[in-house]
Amino acid sequence: MVDFVQLQHAMKERLERDRAIHSIDAEGATLEDAVGVASTLLNLPIRNIEYEVVTRGFSGVFGAGAKSWKIRAYERVTVETIEEEKTAAAVEAAAAAKAQLDKDGEACVQLLHDGVYLKVTPPVGRGRRAAPAGVIQLIAARGAGDYNQEAVARIIREESGVYVRIGDFERIPTNDTMVSVDITADEMKAYITVQPPGRGGCDIPLETYLSFLRNNKVVFGVDEQILSRFADQPVYKEPVQVAFGARPADGRDSYIQYNFETDLSRIRLRESANGRVDFKDLNIIQNVVQGQPLAVKIPAENGATGKTVTGKVIPAKNGKEIAMPLGKNVHVADDGVTIVADMNGQVVVSSGKINVEPVYTVQGNVNIKTGNIIFLGTVIITGNVEDGFSVKAAGNIEVDGTVEKAELDAEGDIIVHQGITGKSTGLIRSGRSIWARFIENAQVEAGNMVVVSDGIINSQVDAFKRIICQGKRASIVGGRLRATEEINAKSLGSPTSGTETICEVGFDPKSKAQLEILGAQKESAEKQLEEIQLNIQTLINIKKQRKSLPEDKEAYLTELMDKRQELMGDLQKNKEETEKIEAFLATLKSRGRISASAKVYPGVKILIRDAKEDVRNEYRAVTFILENGLVRVTKYEEPGEEAKKGPDGYITD
Repeated sequence: MVDFVQLQHAMKERLERDRAIHSIDAEGATLEDAVGVASTLLNLPIRNIEYEVVTRGFSGVFGAGAKSWKIRAYERVTVETIEEEKTAAAVEAAAAAKAQLDKDGEACVQLLHDGVYLKVTPPVGRGRRAAPAGVIQLIAARGAGDYNQEAVARIIREESGVYVRIGDFERIPTNDTMVSVDITADEMKAYITVQPPGRGGCDIPLETYLSFLRNNKVVFGVDEQILSRFADQPVYKEPVQVAFGARPADGRDSYIQYNFETDLSRIRLRESANGRVDFKDLNIIQNVVQGQPLAVKIPAENGATGKTVTGKVIPAKNGKEIAMPLGKNVHVADDGVTIVADMNGQVVVSSGKINVEPVYTVQGNVNIKTGNIIFLGTVIITGNVEDGFSVKAAGNIEVDGTVEKAELDAEGDIIVHQGITGKSTGLIRSGRSIWARFIENAQVEAGNMVVVSDGIINSQVDAFKRIICQGKRASIVGGRLRATEEINAKSLGSPTSGTETICEVGFDPKSKAQLEILGAQKESAEKQLEEIQLNIQTLINIKKQRKSLPEDKEAYLTELMDKRQELMGDLQKNKEETEKIEAFLATLKSRGRISASAKVYPGVKILIRDAKEDVRNEYRAVTFILENGLVRVTKYEEPGEEAKKGPDGYITD
């Protein structure tokens, strides 16, 4: 059975040991090695460790100049850690409680200078009461003379756990119990060693032990429970620790608690709802928004002073404060400890400082190594964007190579220094303008302009303002191109290709596309409504003839009427949205023009607002405009200067 006092002593030692371990320093050839060493020293799994890099390592050049990684590590405090500690404490408490269960009652006899004393404790749980015969034998074994039998019987019956005088004994002072105290050299422990009494010698009560320790300079950390137990059931001729010094605990240094992943070597794969993992979504970029808390500085802790059993104070070191790791585009909040982002972008730790980068650069291609890119800033790609991958940015996207069957989506400009080969499914969207050397078999949408130097082939291109295709080989062949103000190319169509080339201007492409969708929805709803109205009328006629309908037919009639009401509401909303878009298109001041500096080949379809012209003859250096509701051919007009300048100095030629 586990003794409660022993268990308490063990728990106290563990607490002191845990308090002494706040952080440790570790080093290794790599960062992973250093973390592994820290895991061993702290006896914790790596996932439960936080660390700060004290010295960054260096692999050296051919081994020369190598430097180890040095870190300061400590236990990660999480909700799970707290719950584990609570569980461990509960287990220990349960063990301590169990140690008290089913404990028999005990009888203790002490021979003191003024007589014989008896104490009887009650049983615990299913323990047995102290037997009267056993108590009498214990009194006799201690050499007591005459004693009050009625008092003994009463003490056994009451089980008060308090010493009561029951009689006298013949005392021989020279045979009294002898006690000595030993204090360790560091004065952190004190032991007593007791010699047994001889015949007629007195025992030592608890109060005398306490007084004896004080007289021998043991004034701190005395465990009275251990002493009380010892006084009742002394252990002779063996040293017993009765006082425990408190060791100092140095305060933990200040550290930074990051709200983002600082270990960029970890790849965080995301599971879909069906449990599948898309290896294109590697989540390598850690996007943050303006005002987002990035990290919190946990202040240093003051050290807890220690004390020896003789009362000497042992000083402890307070933890050291560290500077806030402020890099670019971050600041400290009003609370003085929280680091906050100044802008949207990617949060990174560089040279030990937290930075928010407005530009994310991909060195090489966007492929399976990088995964899909989502960034709240500008993305620069030094290679290509390969088939099946996507790049989405809140700023610009600039690609040094080509964009294949991929998706690009930017709130700003998109610049593709080579070209776009969409393979019929590539989708490029820009909130502003799109600049590329060529566009082939792709779907392109721009909030401002689309500017191309070498040509647009078999693509659907929509621009809110202009589509400009100017260069030595700048031609538009095949596909459908729509712009509000202008389409301008070196040549339109092809003398040999049978692919239809459609050029439309004078309206907002998005609004026109929405009108087409609304028109299709209206046509579908009207057809459904006509069919439902016919079914309703049929059921009503049957009801008039038969005076009633079967229950299922009546329910079907109600369902048809509800559906009719729903469709009529949809048609009304459709009408309102259509009128709103048409009103917006009517406000557009652009007269719209379509130009070709070299040739326009037969087969090209020209649409300016509501007027349409199928080109049947070859034209040279012309501009098509709208005049008196008809498409008219005029002298060629150059595109605006805006299209020639390019974004940030980029020139399509």
